[in-house]
Amino acid sequence: MRLLPQLTPANEWFWTSGADGRLRIQGCDDCGTLVHPPVPICPNCRSRECAPAEVSGRGTVIGFTVNAHQWLPGFEPPYVVAVVALAEQPDVRLTTNIVGCAPDDVHVGQEVAVRFEQHDNVWLPLFEPTGGTDPVDRVGTPSRPVPRPPVSGERFEHRSVLSGIGRSALGRRLMVDPLSLTVDACLAAVADAGLTLADIDGLSTYPGGDGFGGGMSEGGVTAVEEALRLQPTWINGGGDLPGPGGAVIAAMQAVATGLCRHVLCFRTVWASTHAALRLGGGGGVGGGGRVSGMFEYRAPFGAMSAANWIGMNANQYFHRYGATRELFGAIALNGRANAARNPAAIYRDPLTMDDYLSARMISSPFGLYDCDVPCDGSVALVVSAVETAAGLPRPAVRVEAVGTQILERVSWDQGTITHEPQVLGQAAHLWSRTSLRPADVDVALLYDGFTFNAVSWLEALGFCGLGEAQDWIDKGRRIALDGELPVNPHGGQLSEGRTHGFGFLYEAVAQLRHEAGDRQVADARTAVVTTGGGTPSGVLLLQRGAA
Repeated sequence: MRLLPQLTPANEWFWTSGADGRLRIQGCDDCGTLVHPPVPICPNCRSRECAPAEVSGRGTVIGFTVNAHQWLPGFEPPYVVAVVALAEQPDVRLTTNIVGCAPDDVHVGQEVAVRFEQHDNVWLPLFEPTGGTDPVDRVGTPSRPVPRPPVSGERFEHRSVLSGIGRSALGRRLMVDPLSLTVDACLAAVADAGLTLADIDGLSTYPGGDGFGGGMSEGGVTAVEEALRLQPTWINGGGDLPGPGGAVIAAMQAVATGLCRHVLCFRTVWASTHAALRLGGGGGVGGGGRVSGMFEYRAPFGAMSAANWIGMNANQYFHRYGATRELFGAIALNGRANAARNPAAIYRDPLTMDDYLSARMISSPFGLYDCDVPCDGSVALVVSAVETAAGLPRPAVRVEAVGTQILERVSWDQGTITHEPQVLGQAAHLWSRTSLRPADVDVALLYDGFTFNAVSWLEALGFCGLGEAQDWIDKGRRIALDGELPVNPHGGQLSEGRTHGFGFLYEAVAQLRHEAGDRQVADARTAVVTTGGGTPSGVLLLQRGAA
């Protein structure tokens, strides 16, 4: 069955306009700009005079994925989810389904026309091929954005250090209370920093509270404060941060202003246990309720997973640059080879390219080994004032710079589609706040919720040019533990387990302290850490030694 949007005064006109077979998009009465999804102001001229505008219903496929996994009961795979750029204004796009042809016949550049399908009181705009191929590139060649310059030579980043790390047990389905995992990680991090709980005067987490649902939080600051009774001076928690690492960046700002001296940052996931308890061990997403928020324009078309959303961008990347799945396979194999040296990793068995290519598809071009591993676990870090560095029991890790500026649309389908959204802007911002350059990085901890995420970060950070990753990684040799740029020595989320960004921070600190054991990168002194797998995100540049 299809999940249908919840109709409101702001969106009802869009979801019902197809009753007469006509596609309508919000249009500005003053300048004519089309806007989607609907917003109460024109982003071009700032006029508030907007109304539904009839368009031709013709467009071009600029990204697509053939979904092979059943996310919803009654919504049988395979089916195609696509991003269609409208003929009248190609930067206005719809996430939709391509119908009227075999899934394998869909391709980037395919010309399509709208065909409405009624479900209850909703008319879904689907698209079918017209038989033509658009000779014009409706996306355009991507370029590195230019961030605004720093307001001064002062850097708040240099006023704090990462003083402690800790983590709980990590496993596929631990069936343990998530708050218990959080307490384990927090106590370990505080002890690792040589502190007591009485020293902690701040708490910071991502995404806080109930998170995004589905086992993505232990209950946030409220739950942890109640368990540990810390009486913090300052607290922070939420999803509107520069990725999971935004919790650490916010903690650094609290320390830099003198509000706090030692902030405990934590991140807990228990998606596997949550699924077992809620669904009895089954899979998929059920229910016939109406959807709103971030799923309103995706769920009705069966685009239930980031595998679908990012898969569409990955196929645009393949089309544009001529890359193949072997590129992604090299990322997956590198992670698994490194995980074999990591006792905490969930998957440590050898993985071959044949294994990778023959695994079942999830949502093209992603197969099973392109996707990170849902797990249960908690990771914690302590951010401390730089003045404390000399008294730490272990080498201090300092933050040289952060990258947080949003230079692309905060959207899965309306902005960047050649790479993972929200990597190009943050990467450019990072290098504007430091004199260091990519050649100075000894180890890269790159978010790999999907293999394509890591490829996007490699290119965005300037380790190679846009579209050059396949040749640059040299079948994985350049990113191996003994390569020019070791990537994810712990195995990343593809093999160690999906701790949503904090696992990369933990590994970076271990590497820069030279405490990573068999997976240690020789003489690692500078690490880059990305902690975003979508919108928004952030990046940190870390160095061994206090400022």
